[in-house]
Amino acid sequence: MTKVIVMNEVGGADKMQVEDWDVPPPGAGEIKVRHEAIGLNFVDVLIREGHYDIPTPFVLGQEAAGVVTEVGAGVTEFKLGARVAYMGATGAFSEERNVAASIVFPIPDGVDFDTAAAITLKGMTVYYLFHMTHKLQPGETILFHGAAGGVGQIAVQWAKHIGATVIATVSSEEKVALARESGADYVIDNKTENFVERVKEITGGKGVDVVYDSVGKDTFQGSLDCLRTWGLMVNFGHSSGRVSIDDIFDTLAPKALYLARPILPTHYTDRQVALKAAAAMYDLAAKGVLKIKVGQRFPLTETAKAHVALENRQTIGSTIIDPR
Repeated sequence: MTKVIVMNEVGGADKMQVEDWDVPPPGAGEIKVRHEAIGLNFVDVLIREGHYDIPTPFVLGQEAAGVVTEVGAGVTEFKLGARVAYMGATGAFSEERNVAASIVFPIPDGVDFDTAAAITLKGMTVYYLFHMTHKLQPGETILFHGAAGGVGQIAVQWAKHIGATVIATVSSEEKVALARESGADYVIDNKTENFVERVKEITGGKGVDVVYDSVGKDTFQGSLDCLRTWGLMVNFGHSSGRVSIDDIFDTLAPKALYLARPILPTHYTDRQVALKAAAAMYDLAAKGVLKIKVGQRFPLTETAKAHVALENRQTIGSTIIDPR
């Protein structure tokens, strides 16, 4: 039997149940992974609330790192004892589970389990934002919202490694320091400053080349206002609510803006592309270019508390769920 966090019905964090489930032998094309560290992401909240059509009951969680304990028929890429990580497979909030080998990545030397669990989904997100949705160039200026969060801290470090100028927004004075530690050139505290006015001041009224916005409804119009002529708005999340556009002409045409709404799965349908992205991400982590800050840890049985903290913006950096 293995402990799992189950949704028998979708809803609030109070609907999350700790149960003991049997884990069968892995099927063809699957491996069984004993988790050593589990990542927490905002998509877990959205799935819990029912924004994705997943039949109940189901085990929550999208990202984890661990050790291969069994190998199913037809799997040749992974051996027993291999250190692996994965993302995008519901069921990670568990001590052990079966997962398709086709979405699993080998963890290289120099990357520990905590780092792998904290960086895989978030780092693969940043990779597609900076290398696929828009190939970020040295000298470009970007605005990145939520820079003290798990994705944000990785993004700021990666953007600086590329050679971009980074304007970051955060939601508290404490998080200002964290964004600066990650290397942001300018940090805006949304609680005390108007980010649109500050961006215009910083850029001399020109605006930024790209805005990366996972907040959604609360920041969308302001983000558009921060763009230069022919600038790109990348909306890759909606933690404050979904965005709707009443009139695309009035919204985008005055400055001939570009708008992208990418999602992670569409970028990694090709296994070789996904392996290339994962290798690049882990390599930067192993070299210390990407320093992963684990701001808080929760035991698996207290995953609901982790969800509440994430929803209330009480987390800093990445959160690890400990299955041990």
